Amino acid sequence: MDFAVEHREEKGLTVVKISGEIDVFTSPRLREALLDIIENGGAHLVIDLGEVTFLDSTGLGVLVGIYHRLRARDGTMSFMGVNDRVRRVFHVTQLTKIFVLHNSLEDAIAAHESPAG
Repeated sequence: MDFAVEHREEKGLTVVKISGEIDVFTSPRLREALLDIIENGGAHLVIDLGEVTFLDSTGLGVLVGIYHRLRARDGTMSFMGVNDRVRRVFHVTQLTKIFVLHNSLEDAIAAHESPAG
């Protein structure tokens, strides 16, 4: 599967769908794509990892950096469609303490629209 990043707007959120492997080779492209989205007004991102087959520490570093950039701008970032392999990476690195993992886009939208979200 080729690496790809696509995005769309949905109910006040920018849904970013990533496909393929997120590794040392693709992380610069991911970072550039996410920075472009933020610079063009994306403040509340839901990252769809449903088609991500691999995630390494370089990719995690990009995601953490983007998360901090969004937080500095009062933005948010959460995830959906996380498969078991990627979920394990988030748990082992304890990133589940800062990243919210939603089961579906509907859950992400509901969390964003709630007063606490």
